[in-house]
Amino acid sequence: MNQNTDVMLERFVDHLTRGFTPELAKHFAELPEPNPEFQERLDELADKANEGTLSPAEAKEYDKYIEYMDFVALMRLKARSRVLGSPSS
Repeated sequence: MNQNTDVMLERFVDHLTRGFTPELAKHFAELPEPNPEFQERLDELADKANEGTLSPAEAKEYDKYIEYMDFVALMRLKARSRVLGSPSS
């Protein structure tokens, strides 16, 4: 993602999380780690990426997973700041 995209995504997530109830913010802040099957697939793709052996389809799949995980991480971060009452929330 480029810097402009990052800024727009952060603004979007701020907009979404602004309406979180305290309970919903707590839920997002405490989301569990990925399930074992997903983590196993992600690790497999990461290993192949590091080795330079991803097929084009696998590269697309891996990129999509990383994008989704980045989005969820940003949601968790914003939710956590709301739970803790951070001034940046």
